Parts: sequence; C-alpha cells; structure tokens
Amino acid sequence: MNARAQQLLNTRYGSDALPAPAAWSPVIDHLLGHRSVRRYLPDPVGDDQLTAIVAAAQSAATSSNLQAWSVVAVRSAETRAALAEVAGGQAHVRAAPLQLVWLADLARLAHVAEGAGRPHGALDYLEMFVIGAVDAALAAQNALAAAESLGLSGCYIGGLRNQPERVAELLGLPPRVFAVFGMTLGVEDPAAPPAAAKPRLPQSVVLHRERYRPVAEQQPGIEAYNQAMARFYIEQKMDVHGTWAVHSAKRIAGPEAMTGRGRLAEALHGLGFPLK
Repeated sequence: MNARAQQLLNTRYGSDALPAPAAWSPVIDHLLGHRSVRRYLPDPVGDDQLTAIVAAAQSAATSSNLQAWSVVAVRSAETRAALAEVAGGQAHVRAAPLQLVWLADLARLAHVAEGAGRPHGALDYLEMFVIGAVDAALAAQNALAAAESLGLSGCYIGGLRNQPERVAELLGLPPRVFAVFGMTLGVEDPAAPPAAAKPRLPQSVVLHRERYRPVAEQQPGIEAYNQAMARFYIEQKMDVHGTWAVHSAKRIAGPEAMTGRGRLAEALHGLGFPLK
C-alpha cells in the first residue's frame, strides 16, 4: 500500500476514505496536496516564476483554440487594496504580493475578426461567454498547480464578481472582457497556523457510472460529509455553524446571500456581453 497516497486520501475524504488505488503518480500526489492559503510572506513573486506559471496556464485545453481568456498580474499595493475592498475586505487579497485576475476575454476575438474583415456576431451569444469563462478556469487551475510546484501557495477569489464594473475600472478592461475570479499568490507564511486541506464530498456522491444516480441515493454520502465537515470546522476553529448542508443552503437562500452577484446578468450586459 502507498502510505503517502492513503494519508492524502484520508485528509481529502476524512476517515471514510477509499483504500489508496494502485493507480498513482507524482502529479496526483501533488494535486491532492492542494490547500487554500491566505497568509503570505511579503517576498515578491518574480518575473521568471510568473512567466513559467503563465506558460503552464497557456498549456491548458481551450475550446477550438480560441484562447478566449487573459490574465492581469497585479503587484501594485494600491490596486490590491482596492481589489480587496471589492472582494468584501478580504485581507489576503491586500497582503498577497501577487494577484492574478483571470478574464473571460472576447475583445481579442472581436479585434482579430475585424482585422480579417469578417463578422463576429457569435460573440453576442451566451455560449461564447461560457467558453471564455471555462477557458479562464482551465488556465487558472493549471497556473495554480504550477505555482504550487514552485513552492508558492494561493487562493481563488470569487469575490471580485461582487462589483464587476469596479474591477473593470481598476484594471482598464474594455467591453467584452470580464473578471471571472482572482487568485492570490505568494510564499506561505510559516509563522501562521498552517492551512489545512479541506475535505471533499465522497466519490459515492460525485461519481456517477453511465447514468446520473438520483439525488436521494446520494444522501448517505452527504450525511457522512456533513459529519466530516463538522469535525473540520471545529478542528480549524472556523466560525461556521451547523453542517455543510446548512452552510451551503445559506449560500443559495436567495439573491441577498450572493454579496451583490445577484445582478451579474445586468453587469455583464453593461460590460458588453449581450448574452443572447
């Protein structure tokens, strides 16, 4: 048995983890070690590191090779502070030496079509926005895995969608470009309490074979996960009350729980995305 693999699986799934599979690799080992880190040293992320990280991002899959994404690297303390306020006052957005803002970018495609004297009406459709958002997410995940392999740590920042227009203003985004999320990057502060890998739902809940299983049949796995997360909240001294199910239900209760993102369609229209 691969003891390291079993340890990582136990951490990721809790005490009910499956036995470590025979199929394993250094890449899987690396990915299972991911943690969201929010405390950083002030040490800068160098240009060589940034170049390597973006090269890894550009090696991700992209729909039809459209490459409908871009990324803004933000080092300015003033801009990081402003982005932190947009994201609800998240201190690690302000403190991290580098903030990467991942963009769904249809402006470049409009430009190349116009340069070729060709129409670009498809950019007005929801599908093209989805392509940009998916491309950005795939690129960002590659980037974070690459950054972690270089000894850096990071955390995704969905809070940038709280105020899309303000982010566009701060970063000079043209029409048809939208900040899907941010990502803090830096060297984890060894003096801070170490970030822990958060448990995930059992594979019995998320893995379906041939056909989707009814949600009711997933309930035993959900209950086990509720217990695992309750233990995690206590161990990490997190101010989260109730189970994962209760916490999740609060987040989807209504537009008031979306920290301003309930008006996202309106914001996207204003930023040049008709979303037909």
